[in-house]
Amino acid sequence: MNKNYYAVLMAGGVGSRFWPVSTTNNPKQFHDMLGTGDTLIQKTFARLNRFIPTENILILTNERYNDLVLEQLPLVRQEQVVLEPAMRNTAPCILYAALKIRKMNPDAVMIVAPSDHWIEDEQAFENDVVSCFEKCSQEEVLCTLGIQPTYPNTGFGYIEFEKADKNPIKKVAQFREKPDLETAKHFLEQGNFLWNAGIFMWSVTTIINAFKTYQAEQFELFDHGASCYNTADEQAFIADNYPKAANISIDYAILENSKSIFTLPASFDWNDLGTWGALYEKLDKDGEENAVVNSETLLVDAKRNMIRSAKDKIVVVDGLEDYIIVDKDDILLIYPKSKQQDIKKVRGQVGDDFGEQYT
Repeated sequence: MNKNYYAVLMAGGVGSRFWPVSTTNNPKQFHDMLGTGDTLIQKTFARLNRFIPTENILILTNERYNDLVLEQLPLVRQEQVVLEPAMRNTAPCILYAALKIRKMNPDAVMIVAPSDHWIEDEQAFENDVVSCFEKCSQEEVLCTLGIQPTYPNTGFGYIEFEKADKNPIKKVAQFREKPDLETAKHFLEQGNFLWNAGIFMWSVTTIINAFKTYQAEQFELFDHGASCYNTADEQAFIADNYPKAANISIDYAILENSKSIFTLPASFDWNDLGTWGALYEKLDKDGEENAVVNSETLLVDAKRNMIRSAKDKIVVVDGLEDYIIVDKDDILLIYPKSKQQDIKKVRGQVGDDFGEQYT
């Protein structure tokens, strides 16, 4: 393995559209969503650990998930878990991690990746990341992996690359916000638009220089504690200063400003597992296109349903089509797939961790 390769695994999200399985106290990255025997964060860690040294993988997460991370990733030491004392979006935590890595290895190149995505072809993923690492180690560029769109999705942001660029890793023209359906169709017709998966690669020097240029105040805030990083004084410095950081995403802070961004159209299958419907698409189905996780089922006149319960629980369904059926502890969710985006609202009405007091 290359000692200059580093990874930052983003594991602080709540996954609110996967309620009631995903809750604030135990979000989706810590669950075995597909019934494979491994949680999403375990699968992501193993995928990165194929080509990145174990000790070079940092886990960025909220303080409340520290014990979950260490429990599920026994190869990880406490000093590899980078804890956010406050929610401040992706830019501050990425800068914080980059400064820590620079102090460990100023020649490092790093990948920033979500912990809850599903990628089946791990060799193709490795090949794509290493290709970007090689470019980032030779040039002062920021790279991202773009996903080849298969349909006009309105739930993703898009990356527009320069059509005239015939290189494998292409110059980004601009990032585009989540479109309406007609705009998404237009994007696909152009042939030079990719889904933005939020997977980024750069050298620590390049990303830190980008913060110096485009987010000087943020850079000064975190760089002021450079002598504390990776020492016993780090926690106190971060506790005092992290809440002062601007609440801004890496996209707005850096990517939309930089003129040196490149994208590699990914050669692997990808699913962001953002909703129960996205999970349904990845699961094996029965003859009536029902997807079942854990449950023992008796299904009559039931089609295209997503069913999940505690392991080996018997679920009987008669006469339902295109529904999400999730049984967890004191909560039973029976909800139309067509309204899956509203589950986040229902979670807010019922209470995020309703029922967890009994578990």
